[in-house]
Amino acid sequence: MGSTTIFSASSTVPAMKVLDWKNYVGLKPTVNDLRFSGVKTSVKVCPKRVLIVRASETQGGPMKKLGLSDAECEAAVVAGNVPEAPPVPPKPAAPAGTPVVPLLPLSRRPRRNRKSPTLRASFRETNLSPSNFVYPLFIHEGEEDTPIGAMPGCYRLGWRHGLVEEVAKARDVGVNSIVLFPKVPDALKSPTGDEAYNDNGLVPRAIRLLKDKFPDLVIYTDVALDPYSSDGHDGIVREDGVIMNDETVHQLCKQAVSQARAGADVVSPSDMMDGRVGAIRTALDAEGFHHVSIMSYTAKYASSFYGPFREALDSNPRFGDKKTYQMNPANYREALIEACEDESEGADILLVKPGLPYLDIIRLLREKSPLPIAAYQVSGEYSMIKAGGVLNMIDEERVMMESLMCLRRAGADIILTYFALQAARYLCGEKR
Repeated sequence: MGSTTIFSASSTVPAMKVLDWKNYVGLKPTVNDLRFSGVKTSVKVCPKRVLIVRASETQGGPMKKLGLSDAECEAAVVAGNVPEAPPVPPKPAAPAGTPVVPLLPLSRRPRRNRKSPTLRASFRETNLSPSNFVYPLFIHEGEEDTPIGAMPGCYRLGWRHGLVEEVAKARDVGVNSIVLFPKVPDALKSPTGDEAYNDNGLVPRAIRLLKDKFPDLVIYTDVALDPYSSDGHDGIVREDGVIMNDETVHQLCKQAVSQARAGADVVSPSDMMDGRVGAIRTALDAEGFHHVSIMSYTAKYASSFYGPFREALDSNPRFGDKKTYQMNPANYREALIEACEDESEGADILLVKPGLPYLDIIRLLREKSPLPIAAYQVSGEYSMIKAGGVLNMIDEERVMMESLMCLRRAGADIILTYFALQAARYLCGEKR
């Protein structure tokens, strides 16, 4: 006569702890009859307790543990007592009226890599960080910060107070590179721009002050005569209106050396005179400034986007325009000529100005040159975004970040932008 027994697991499997299924959400008993081939005795199995894991039933807290060892959990699974996870969610319904169509025979669907924020972030090709920004700052001799009407949010900073405070704010959010632009008193301007290389001038004093306060700050300077010229041009103007090239380069070399002597890390000739990069490199090396870099304004176009900047420095040309030395906005291949010359003369960085309207030029130099590429998001670009935001025509913050990302995507390693502080705060989560 057959006997009824309780099935006992092999001695190699640890005995399971007794579970009170009534105390656990989702734990329910099931009864199975097992029959083994070739064995006359029937085997009755203890009620199986199945744990159904439902995140929604944890009520926001951590899921309660059963106190089982790894071996016990594995033994339960081997014995068929597999914890149940939540069911697969139902397929979302299409709106009423959606046509029923056969699937397109597509082996590749690019949208698959864009279907969630995590995937989009994983496959992001271009990144933007505060370290990509160089912050242009306007300075003047006064003690107070003067608002610039055409550039909302920008000021002529007092070099002893406002400048130091603004640099400290930028450093707090990861922007540790700046470029200085001086508003020079009219009484110090002259046809030959001699104030540009005064070792005790506004820019050298500001450099020394900043280096004393922030030794690791990277300071870029502007090398050009227009802030110092009584004519408002980047070079010396002959009586017939011609901008003199070689004589201007001579002045620029003295200006660059003066800035390097004060502690500048990168001098940036923006004048567009022929041969100035090589001459400045020679002058710097001759004075022992081999470590000072040159960022050349390689492709600086005669653009209409510079208007607010010239208001900021009160440096509009007294007559004429700058088309005989800045590039024609219609020209593309000419940028390669300028880039080749600057590379051969010793430039360390090539800059394109303006930025967003000249993405093709940025990409061209990125593909043709191994040097770092800089882009200048100029005052007109900045002011248009600000104006559009004030008028609620655009989302200022989103457009700001998109414009900067586009410059990076085109190939810019660094971006000179008046949005540097605002954008860095956004990237750091300080949406102010």
